[in-house]
Amino acid sequence: MFRNPLLLLLALVFALLGIGLLGIGAFPPSVTPEPVERIVPADRFGTR
Repeated sequence: MFRNPLLLLLALVFALLGIGLLGIGAFPPSVTPEPVERIVPADRFGTR
């Protein structure tokens, strides 16, 4: 198929990289939920 071993090696590396990206895309790692802390502006509680 390939006469140059360097081309065969590059093709194998790209194939493994593509399979890895497809695997991560199909089964993404789970993300742990974290609470979102928002700063409430102090002028909300002032007198009118």
